[in-house]
Amino acid sequence: MRIGELAARAGISKDTIRFYEKIGLVTGRRLANGYRDFPPEMLTWLHYVRTAQTLGFSLAEIARHGEELRDAPDSAEALSALFEEKIRVIDARMAELAELRADLDARVGTGCPLRVAGQVAAG
Repeated sequence: MRIGELAARAGISKDTIRFYEKIGLVTGRRLANGYRDFPPEMLTWLHYVRTAQTLGFSLAEIARHGEELRDAPDSAEALSALFEEKIRVIDARMAELAELRADLDARVGTGCPLRVAGQVAAG
């Protein structure tokens, strides 16, 4: 399948596919005329990439884990492990954001929000 058809069927731009190819997320072969040719299963892979991005996975994570998942004997189990790890990362980030919010909230109305919370101005 040529890049234009793949892009249209996947709902993404040809430039996105070229970028994915550049970073190693997708591979195709070059025809004698220089056109890119992608196997039909590349469409399924691109849907996976888009879904994984929606779930908060970076392209680097997708590239790293994509190879693992293709080789995993039970991809559902492998995916569940990845999701559990992502949930731990999200939980940790949420805790960090809650601390940041509390710190910012403590600084509201202090006159100088850059002063350390609870610090008395030297006079």
